[in-house]
Amino acid sequence: MAKLYFYYSAMNAGKSTILLQSSHNYRERGMRTLILQPAIDNRAGEGKVASRVGLSAQALAFFVTENLYQIVENEQTKQPLHCVLVDEAQFLTLVQVRQLSDVCDRLNIPVLAYGLRTDFQGNLFEGSQQLLAWADSMVEIKTICHCGRKATMVLRIDANGQIVREGNQVQIGGNDRYISVCRQHFKQGLTEAKGQQFPLLSD
Repeated sequence: MAKLYFYYSAMNAGKSTILLQSSHNYRERGMRTLILQPAIDNRAGEGKVASRVGLSAQALAFFVTENLYQIVENEQTKQPLHCVLVDEAQFLTLVQVRQLSDVCDRLNIPVLAYGLRTDFQGNLFEGSQQLLAWADSMVEIKTICHCGRKATMVLRIDANGQIVREGNQVQIGGNDRYISVCRQHFKQGLTEAKGQQFPLLSD
């Protein structure tokens, strides 16, 4: 039976790079993949997943109102699918996560979902919360804070580099809007190193 995987991290851990590499690995072996991307995140252009290291691929953009099971089922009727990959999976709805689980259970197609775990206030996104509950396998993709510790949280900053603690949960942006930090520096609102020592990355 196919499985639902959730690969999660703070920002700038390389989620999109790993997604694109995974898709490439399937296709290199003659297998067909489908990359899904929330339409709300169009930083690289509509229907395109791009990584910070320069990799990119076409994707099928979807809205929160769309049935992902039906989308995958329709694609499967055109040509067999061997894997479905979802970028920015934190933006999925509860219903869409259940639909992806149906893709695994009814169509026997593995689903690899990549996304953030928490928002800039330290709260779970709806999609992440449901994936943590429903995924068969959860894998943390690690990145580091400016202090050298593992980064697990995300700070939002404004145009002047000041910490933003209030506002809408969803605000699309990259390095100009968000900084990944450890829990301690999330609490302190510290966005850059202040002369501290740099420990090795550890669990």
